[in-house]
Amino acid sequence: MTILDARQSGLANGGPSFSLGNRLVRALWIPIWRIGAGWTPRQLHPWRRFLLRAFGAKMAPGSDVRGSAKVWYPAHLEMHEGAIIGPGVNVYSMGRITIGRKALVSQGVHLCAGTHDFDTPLFQLVAKPITIGAHAWVAAESFVGPGTRIGEGAVVGARAVAFGELQPWTVYSGNPARVIRQRRRFEI
Repeated sequence: MTILDARQSGLANGGPSFSLGNRLVRALWIPIWRIGAGWTPRQLHPWRRFLLRAFGAKMAPGSDVRGSAKVWYPAHLEMHEGAIIGPGVNVYSMGRITIGRKALVSQGVHLCAGTHDFDTPLFQLVAKPITIGAHAWVAAESFVGPGTRIGEGAVVGARAVAFGELQPWTVYSGNPARVIRQRRRFEI
Protein backbone atom coordinates (compact mmCIF):
# COMPACT_ATOMS: atom_id res chain seq x y z
CA MET A 1 0.00 0.00 0.00
CA THR A 2 1.40 3.36 -0.95
CA ILE A 3 0.68 6.54 0.99
CA LEU A 4 -1.90 7.37 -1.67
CA ASP A 5 -3.63 4.03 -1.06
CA ALA A 6 -3.63 4.77 2.66
CA ARG A 7 -5.29 8.13 2.07
CA GLN A 8 -7.90 6.56 -0.18
CA SER A 9 -8.68 3.87 2.38
CA GLY A 10 -9.30 6.47 5.06
CA LEU A 11 -6.08 6.12 7.08
CA ALA A 12 -5.15 9.77 6.53
CA ASN A 13 -8.44 10.66 8.22
CA GLY A 14 -7.99 8.17 11.04
CA GLY A 15 -9.90 5.39 9.25
CA PRO A 16 -8.83 1.78 8.71
CA SER A 17 -5.54 1.04 6.97
CA PHE A 18 -7.00 -1.56 4.60
CA SER A 19 -10.24 -1.89 2.70
CA LEU A 20 -13.09 -3.90 4.14
CA GLY A 21 -12.56 -6.51 1.40
CA ASN A 22 -8.89 -6.92 2.31
CA ARG A 23 -9.74 -7.32 6.00
CA LEU A 24 -12.49 -9.85 5.28
CA VAL A 25 -10.21 -11.96 3.07
CA ARG A 26 -7.56 -12.00 5.79
CA ALA A 27 -10.15 -12.86 8.46
CA LEU A 28 -11.22 -15.85 6.37
CA TRP A 29 -7.69 -16.80 5.26
CA ILE A 30 -6.03 -17.08 8.66
CA PRO A 31 -8.26 -19.82 10.15
CA ILE A 32 -8.45 -21.68 6.84
CA TRP A 33 -4.63 -21.84 6.64
CA ARG A 34 -4.30 -22.88 10.30
CA ILE A 35 -6.94 -25.60 10.06
CA GLY A 36 -6.37 -26.68 6.47
CA ALA A 37 -2.59 -26.48 6.16
CA GLY A 38 -0.89 -25.71 9.46
CA TRP A 39 -0.73 -29.38 10.48
CA THR A 40 0.25 -30.82 7.08
CA PRO A 41 3.49 -32.75 6.51
CA ARG A 42 6.02 -31.64 3.91
CA GLN A 43 4.69 -34.02 1.29
CA LEU A 44 1.33 -32.23 1.08
CA HIS A 45 2.79 -29.18 -0.65
CA PRO A 46 0.32 -29.53 -3.60
CA TRP A 47 -2.55 -29.07 -1.13
CA ARG A 48 -0.94 -25.99 0.43
CA ARG A 49 -0.30 -24.57 -3.07
CA PHE A 50 -3.97 -25.12 -3.87
CA LEU A 51 -5.09 -23.21 -0.76
CA LEU A 52 -2.73 -20.33 -1.49
CA ARG A 53 -3.91 -20.14 -5.12
CA ALA A 54 -7.54 -20.15 -3.96
CA PHE A 55 -6.76 -16.92 -2.08
CA GLY A 56 -4.92 -15.28 -4.98
CA ALA A 57 -1.28 -16.33 -4.63
CA LYS A 58 0.67 -17.04 -7.81
CA MET A 59 2.24 -20.43 -7.16
CA ALA A 60 4.36 -22.12 -9.84
CA PRO A 61 4.68 -25.91 -10.04
CA GLY A 62 7.06 -27.30 -7.45
CA SER A 63 6.86 -24.23 -5.21
CA ASP A 64 6.21 -24.90 -1.53
CA VAL A 65 5.16 -23.00 1.58
CA ARG A 66 5.55 -25.13 4.69
CA GLY A 67 2.50 -25.49 6.90
CA SER A 68 3.93 -23.62 9.89
CA ALA A 69 4.70 -20.53 7.79
CA LYS A 70 2.36 -17.54 8.11
CA VAL A 71 1.27 -15.71 4.96
CA TRP A 72 -0.44 -12.45 5.87
CA TYR A 73 -2.18 -11.79 2.50
CA PRO A 74 -1.79 -14.53 -0.14
CA ALA A 75 -2.78 -12.32 -3.11
CA HIS A 76 0.53 -10.46 -2.68
CA LEU A 77 2.66 -13.63 -2.85
CA GLU A 78 4.27 -14.88 -6.07
CA MET A 79 6.51 -17.95 -6.06
CA HIS A 80 8.35 -19.31 -9.07
CA GLU A 81 9.18 -22.92 -9.89
CA GLY A 82 10.91 -24.78 -7.06
CA ALA A 83 10.87 -21.81 -4.65
CA ILE A 84 10.51 -22.80 -0.99
CA ILE A 85 9.33 -20.95 2.10
CA GLY A 86 10.50 -22.93 5.12
CA PRO A 87 8.91 -23.65 8.49
CA GLY A 88 8.03 -20.76 10.78
CA VAL A 89 8.59 -18.06 8.14
CA ASN A 90 6.52 -14.90 8.59
CA VAL A 91 5.48 -13.61 5.15
CA TYR A 92 4.16 -10.16 6.07
CA SER A 93 2.86 -9.44 2.59
CA MET A 94 1.36 -5.97 2.93
CA GLY A 95 3.08 -5.39 -0.42
CA ARG A 96 4.02 -7.85 -3.16
CA ILE A 97 6.60 -10.50 -2.28
CA THR A 98 8.16 -12.34 -5.22
CA ILE A 99 10.39 -15.36 -4.73
CA GLY A 100 12.41 -16.50 -7.75
CA ARG A 101 13.02 -19.91 -9.25
CA LYS A 102 14.62 -22.38 -6.81
CA ALA A 103 15.14 -19.69 -4.17
CA LEU A 104 15.06 -20.82 -0.54
CA VAL A 105 13.71 -18.87 2.42
CA SER A 106 14.84 -20.83 5.49
CA GLN A 107 13.14 -21.39 8.83
CA GLY A 108 12.17 -18.46 11.00
CA VAL A 109 12.80 -15.74 8.39
CA HIS A 110 10.70 -12.58 8.53
CA LEU A 111 9.82 -11.07 5.12
CA CYS A 112 8.35 -7.64 5.91
CA ALA A 113 6.87 -5.75 2.91
CA GLY A 114 5.35 -2.94 4.95
CA THR A 115 6.47 -0.04 7.07
CA HIS A 116 5.15 3.25 8.39
CA ASP A 117 5.78 6.82 7.27
CA PHE A 118 7.16 8.21 10.53
CA ASP A 119 7.22 11.76 9.11
CA THR A 120 3.41 11.92 9.30
CA PRO A 121 1.36 12.33 12.48
CA LEU A 122 -0.63 9.12 11.92
CA PHE A 123 2.34 6.94 10.88
CA GLN A 124 0.60 5.94 7.63
CA LEU A 125 1.27 2.46 6.34
CA VAL A 126 3.49 2.17 3.29
CA ALA A 127 3.85 -1.06 1.32
CA LYS A 128 7.14 -1.73 -0.46
CA PRO A 129 7.65 -4.92 -2.48
CA ILE A 130 10.30 -7.52 -1.75
CA THR A 131 11.98 -9.44 -4.57
CA ILE A 132 14.16 -12.50 -3.98
CA GLY A 133 16.03 -13.62 -7.11
CA ALA A 134 16.41 -17.11 -8.54
CA HIS A 135 18.74 -19.44 -6.62
CA ALA A 136 19.05 -16.99 -3.73
CA TRP A 137 19.10 -18.24 -0.16
CA VAL A 138 17.76 -16.29 2.82
CA ALA A 139 19.17 -18.21 5.78
CA ALA A 140 17.55 -18.96 9.14
CA GLU A 141 15.97 -16.19 11.21
CA SER A 142 16.99 -13.37 8.86
CA PHE A 143 14.94 -10.20 8.47
CA VAL A 144 14.26 -8.84 4.98
CA GLY A 145 12.89 -5.31 5.09
CA PRO A 146 10.45 -3.40 2.92
CA GLY A 147 11.63 -2.61 -0.59
CA THR A 148 14.55 -5.06 -0.50
CA ARG A 149 15.75 -6.66 -3.74
CA ILE A 150 17.94 -9.74 -3.27
CA GLY A 151 19.82 -10.51 -6.48
CA GLU A 152 20.00 -13.85 -8.25
CA GLY A 153 22.15 -16.35 -6.38
CA ALA A 154 22.75 -14.03 -3.41
CA VAL A 155 22.97 -15.44 0.13
CA VAL A 156 21.69 -13.62 3.22
CA GLY A 157 23.39 -15.26 6.20
CA ALA A 158 21.60 -16.51 9.29
CA ARG A 159 20.07 -13.74 11.42
CA ALA A 160 21.19 -11.04 8.99
CA VAL A 161 19.11 -7.89 8.48
CA ALA A 162 18.73 -7.01 4.81
CA PHE A 163 17.56 -3.71 3.32
CA GLY A 164 18.00 -2.14 -0.10
CA GLU A 165 19.66 -3.76 -3.11
CA LEU A 166 21.70 -6.92 -2.53
CA GLN A 167 23.92 -7.78 -5.47
CA PRO A 168 23.69 -11.08 -7.38
CA TRP A 169 25.98 -13.98 -6.42
CA THR A 170 27.17 -12.22 -3.28
CA VAL A 171 27.17 -13.48 0.33
CA TYR A 172 25.91 -11.09 3.01
CA SER A 173 25.90 -11.33 6.80
CA GLY A 174 25.28 -9.19 9.87
CA ASN A 175 23.09 -6.31 10.99
CA PRO A 176 22.92 -4.45 8.73
CA ALA A 177 23.84 -7.06 6.13
CA ARG A 178 27.28 -6.42 4.64
CA VAL A 179 29.19 -8.13 1.85
CA ILE A 180 31.27 -11.09 3.05
CA ARG A 181 32.45 -12.39 -0.31
CA GLN A 182 31.36 -13.32 -3.82
CA ARG A 183 29.58 -16.61 -4.37
CA ARG A 184 30.66 -18.98 -7.10
CA ARG A 185 28.16 -18.79 -9.99
CA PHE A 186 26.64 -21.94 -11.38
CA GLU A 187 24.50 -22.67 -14.40
CA ILE A 188 20.81 -22.21 -13.85
